[in-house]
Amino acid sequence: MKNRPLLTIIGISLLVFLLWQLPYFGMLQYPLLLLGTWFHEMGHGLTALILGGKFHYLEIYENGGGVAYSDVSSSYLNYNIARALTAAGGLLGPAITGAILIASARNKATSKIALWVLITVMVISLCIWIHKLLALIVLSVFAAILFFIGLVRVRNLEAFTLLFLGTQCVLSTYLQIGYLFTQQFERNGKVYYSDTQMIAAHLPGTYWMWGICVLLASAFLLYKSYTFYLRRK
Repeated sequence: MKNRPLLTIIGISLLVFLLWQLPYFGMLQYPLLLLGTWFHEMGHGLTALILGGKFHYLEIYENGGGVAYSDVSSSYLNYNIARALTAAGGLLGPAITGAILIASARNKATSKIALWVLITVMVISLCIWIHKLLALIVLSVFAAILFFIGLVRVRNLEAFTLLFLGTQCVLSTYLQIGYLFTQQFERNGKVYYSDTQMIAAHLPGTYWMWGICVLLASAFLLYKSYTFYLRRK
């Protein structure tokens, strides 16, 4: 069918939207919420590593929140820039990852590579960076499911999985839109800066300005990944 890729994209986008809007999918929303938190915190940690810093570990809480403990004092970049980029990594990491997953679903070879890279990163994070039992259980289940999908080698199933996870990753930015425009929040009686405020604290601009930038960048990544997937081979 000539329009099958377009119909697939529309169908998966609608599925992701309804999944988060309808109360009937509560049992699926919660593990996906924790998975989205994992992508977010891994974005912080891996950005710190890429910049020459350290990624100690991450925590995912029962309410869906999380934190990544990292240190960029040894970064090869200016400290303020490194801190700002690490904060941005958690906000843009899911969108970048999602765009890569969507684009990789375009053909068999790249979809297989993307799927196994994702599985590998999950397993590494389970072994090194995740300490909380809840996160260990949930991520282990996701890793097992992806491992099974990788083993059965069904092309349509691989493509659907990557498109679904990719769309979920990118749209997770809009699910946390309130957080993007929050300057600070309270956890366990302590006040913390939001990621956008952390960027503003180390670079020119305000937290809401950086929140707008993140939204626009996420929309652009989703658009480009979809257009790449729909491009004629």
